[in-house]
Amino acid sequence: MRPTPDRVRETLFNWLGQTLYGRSCLDLFAGSGALGFEAASRGAERVLMVEKNTLVFRALKENIGKLACANVVVRHQDGLEFVRRDTQRYDVIFLDPPFQSDYFPGLLEILPQRLNENGVVYVESGAAIEVPSPWQVLKSGRAGQVWYQLIGLAK
Repeated sequence: MRPTPDRVRETLFNWLGQTLYGRSCLDLFAGSGALGFEAASRGAERVLMVEKNTLVFRALKENIGKLACANVVVRHQDGLEFVRRDTQRYDVIFLDPPFQSDYFPGLLEILPQRLNENGVVYVESGAAIEVPSPWQVLKSGRAGQVWYQLIGLAK
């Protein structure tokens, strides 16, 4: 598990705005849940976390209970498998799969159907990601070995 560095998380939420009131968020490949919990603490109406690792899933579930996060739900499932079957739409999708995975091409193909109008996807990776059409990079940065981008659908 590789949590999003604090500096990167701060930049991301500056990009998104300080509050996420009324927004629906998907934290795919949730890991530590840092992004999803941060979104919940900033007023997101609904946060859905997806985590495949059983021990990490249990820890997330326990933390949701400890923090009394009524607006956060966690699913025990592979992120790519989940998003292929999911029919919900989201305003913000946090996408931080294992760095060595080859998930990005498949995910970037599926995710346009999962975004609400003006929705955005946060992408974190171990190398710069070239985003294909219909995506466009809205913001990007790098912190050490972490590349991060906020992408949206071209208008």
